[in-house]
Amino acid sequence: MLVTWQVVAGGPLRDADERLGRTAYRRGPIGLTEFLADLGGIAIALPVLAVAVGYAAWQGRRARALAVVLAMAAVPVLVMPLKLWIDRPGSLTAESGYYPSGHTATAMVAYCGAALLLAPRTGRAGRGWAMPVAVVLSVATGIGLVLRGYHWPLDVLGSWLLCGMLLALLVAALRRIDNRGAAGSGTDAP
Repeated sequence: MLVTWQVVAGGPLRDADERLGRTAYRRGPIGLTEFLADLGGIAIALPVLAVAVGYAAWQGRRARALAVVLAMAAVPVLVMPLKLWIDRPGSLTAESGYYPSGHTATAMVAYCGAALLLAPRTGRAGRGWAMPVAVVLSVATGIGLVLRGYHWPLDVLGSWLLCGMLLALLVAALRRIDNRGAAGSGTDAP
């Protein structure tokens, strides 16, 4: 909320954000930073999620798969109205609608959602390799977007915070599904 308020109000945090964005622009190898930024595109993130959803459905965890698909579907529902309302100009363009970052949101929900589906149970997600990889991919996407000049740092931070809340709701939903499956007929139980 503070980040969004600072972006909308043009507060001191926004000024610092724009200075940092200008300083960070074109730092690092262009090919690598472009690749990192592209990790948040639907052409990369959604197929990764689709494989995890397919795997979970094949394993009989359809309710978990559906919950993750709904979380991914919520991304544009949450992000697009904010982009229209805030109407923030991009770092290298006069065009607007850059806050929050849709690529960052897509990456975070797709990769973390996939990691949650690959874990046998929601509670074990952090113990395996999938969630740390998902977090690294999400962070790398945001860094790439800033270094390429596609987004200001607060655009990325705003998406991480927004999607962090969305993922917390998803984890709660998956726990309910797991508990219901364990107590019931075994559907969606690991």
